Amino acid sequence: MNLRLLFTVLLGWLMLFPLVGMGGDSGAYSSARQGMVKAIEADARRTSHYIGKAVFDARVMSAMGQVPRHEFVPFLRRPFAYENRPLAIGHGQTISQPYIVALMSDLVGLERGGRVLEIGTGSGYQAAILAEMGAEVYTIEIIEPLGKEAAKRLQKLGYRKVKARVGDGYYGWESAAPFDAIVVTAAASHVPPPLIKQLKPGGRMVIPVGSRFMVQQLLLVEKDEAGEVISRQMLPVRFVPLTGEH
Repeated sequence: MNLRLLFTVLLGWLMLFPLVGMGGDSGAYSSARQGMVKAIEADARRTSHYIGKAVFDARVMSAMGQVPRHEFVPFLRRPFAYENRPLAIGHGQTISQPYIVALMSDLVGLERGGRVLEIGTGSGYQAAILAEMGAEVYTIEIIEPLGKEAAKRLQKLGYRKVKARVGDGYYGWESAAPFDAIVVTAAASHVPPPLIKQLKPGGRMVIPVGSRFMVQQLLLVEKDEAGEVISRQMLPVRFVPLTGEH
């Protein structure tokens, strides 16, 4: 860690420590989380010409206001957990910007009790948001240390409806299919055919598609009751690449 980053981290802790101590979900974290929610609402209004709406579903925003994001970031980055930006979580991966998490959760249009597949568990934050919305979540992470840590974290925080495993998400989770929704949190060069196959008729998938480490397009993919697939671009985004042997 360079000196400038160390100073920034220490300053963040000095501002936060008197109220939050070493962990938990005290008043300072709760207040910061509500500030994050307001930032998401502002971004939704700013991008309404892309996404076709200025307000996200109330269940999405309630979940964003409940899930303790600071529990899903490395300890030294906790002072920045509720800033509306991605943060590094190790192994070259990030926890997504809160606005993007909210947007993807909104776009899939999940009903309570719906079954959702997430590709790219990361720290487990997106899975926790979906579970907080009442979904039954199946999540896959290809990086073994991240996947195992996320599974433990989700269990510790009480997200019992999340089933996690380590594997190549390109091929989905066939034994648990079909899914009402699929959320892909890494950029692919194309929409994986196995995921289309595992999407239930009437279901939705959100996936960033484009070149590695460049601006991609967030796609909303819908399968109608007849099995026909329609996709449309929603927003320019930047995600880490979907990896694997495909």
